[in-house]
Amino acid sequence: MLRPVTTGSPRRRHTHRRPRSRTARIVLALVAAAAVLAVAALIVPMLLPPGPRPPFQLPVACGETWQLGTYPGHDDYDVDLFPIEGEAWGRPVLASASGTVTVAGINGSLGGRTPENPEGPRGRGGGYWVKIDHGGRWETQYLHLLEPPMVREGQRVVQGEQIGRLGSTGNSGAPHLHFEQRRGWEKVETWFDGSPSGITHDDREYTLRRTSNNCG
Repeated sequence: MLRPVTTGSPRRRHTHRRPRSRTARIVLALVAAAAVLAVAALIVPMLLPPGPRPPFQLPVACGETWQLGTYPGHDDYDVDLFPIEGEAWGRPVLASASGTVTVAGINGSLGGRTPENPEGPRGRGGGYWVKIDHGGRWETQYLHLLEPPMVREGQRVVQGEQIGRLGSTGNSGAPHLHFEQRRGWEKVETWFDGSPSGITHDDREYTLRRTSNNCG
């Protein structure tokens, strides 16, 4: 007995894709363009050559003479500042030049060295610290502050404005200010009052004295 014969192909269920509306395409294009512009705004300034050196001053009070120094293993161009007279703990730390605060917080861990317990345990890194963007891809960093910085991220500061107090937080053996100047991505020799500090390498321990002209 013959079975019924069917001809033709089996029916398929047709699915209809809703065409994407013109408005949705425009929105997606605008979002993509905004993302490209945002990335360009971050990357392009970093590719530009640095601008002229800002008029940096010592980050300490006007007229005070401080000892600047380094030691083997400290890293090239890093400068430690110690007052040569009076109590070190709590001395004002000033903005070396005008700019915008980009970091104001904790680097590493604080440790336990305080004026009341100067031999307390060391922390890690820079402790309480501040970074300032001076424009033209120039930046300064201030480490081992005594307490939370007196400025906040995004705040505009002027040269000579107090940003914190001298301490020994982080990996620090005694109250002092660790200070750096950076051009682009690189640390460079620190300049103060229009002349280089002379601290360029950490091949040996050496010190010098400079008087601050950070007089506002």
